[in-house]
Amino acid sequence: MNAPGPALPPDEVFDWLDAEAATRSDSGLTHRPRQRGATPVPGEIDLAGDDYLGLARDKRVAGATAAAALKWGAGAAGTRLLGGALELHAELEHELARFVGAQAAAVFPSAYTANLAAVTALSGTESAIVSDKYVQPSLVDGCRLARGDVAAVAHLDTDAVAHALSTRRKPRALAVTESVFAVDGDAADLGTLVETCRSHGAALLVDDAHGFGVLGDGGRGAVYDAGLSSAPDVVTTLSLGGALGVQGGAVLGPRRAIRQIVDVARAYGYDAAPAPGNASAALAALAALREEPELPGTAVDGAMSLAQGLRAAGLRTSLPAAAIVSLPAPGAAAAASWADACAEHGVHVGRVCPPVAPDGVTRLRLTARTGLSESDVDTAVKVVSETAPRS
Repeated sequence: MNAPGPALPPDEVFDWLDAEAATRSDSGLTHRPRQRGATPVPGEIDLAGDDYLGLARDKRVAGATAAAALKWGAGAAGTRLLGGALELHAELEHELARFVGAQAAAVFPSAYTANLAAVTALSGTESAIVSDKYVQPSLVDGCRLARGDVAAVAHLDTDAVAHALSTRRKPRALAVTESVFAVDGDAADLGTLVETCRSHGAALLVDDAHGFGVLGDGGRGAVYDAGLSSAPDVVTTLSLGGALGVQGGAVLGPRRAIRQIVDVARAYGYDAAPAPGNASAALAALAALREEPELPGTAVDGAMSLAQGLRAAGLRTSLPAAAIVSLPAPGAAAAASWADACAEHGVHVGRVCPPVAPDGVTRLRLTARTGLSESDVDTAVKVVSETAPRS
């Protein structure tokens, strides 16, 4: 057992934070969030966020936020189980489930808590969890909190999933993946993956945050596109902050899986319910998606144009499965300088660093959206390629 540390005066207790901050700074791993203004700056191109369909600023969506706040109040004033449940929540859950053809849904104040709730409630100490090693941090944290046996297997390797499931020591099993991976924008083969799970008596949990609203008929998502929205052994999580442009998350799937989440998930029962404005805005965004089913395709087309242009300019990038384009950088510091140089020329891009980048490679992350013109694509390709680090 280690001896206790030396007694420190109050003003030195957090000195270790300064040392860690200096280490991150030396490694190029510090973050400086860009403060976005209330209105877009003319001439600037924003490829940094996940507002794939441009609905965050849509007047129908913003108007629904304001109207709900005036009617219901600024917040839900409690958790769903302790006074915070509103008719708006139930309506949103019904409409989301109906849109994709799932039996039921549960909504959350964030996609992060939706993932925590789904993983922890649908596994546990008697479960083996087999996760793609590239899944996003909220799923990783859910796996850790679940207290089951966790195997993180090679990225997009269904043979590795099959091996982990066949050699597990627990009676139950849950496989965890993203449909479209948030870092590189590549996609899981959901059809093969679900067959692998069924061969070994496992359930499948799919985070469709970057497929919903972008892929599938009318933006119903990658899980819908694979014919799995109503499957009895598949559960889907969503971000409402991507294609719908609002704040929140959701879990969709078999009614008994959603019942389990409502009854036992701490992330459901002990967090404030989604604000009325968020729920109403999500309903409005979903209605807009129904009214304009052509929107998702334009985001995918824009991403493909970006990727092809960047490839033609000599940069290394994979072809996107949805609306995310990823560009590896020589290092974290080089990526930070690259992103800053792009911003100076009016093109805003994202930067993904370890540990979010699971292979340790820092990337620039570009997201296409509805309304991205050919001129915007040409300008973005020119700026990104001309400011790229020279090795």
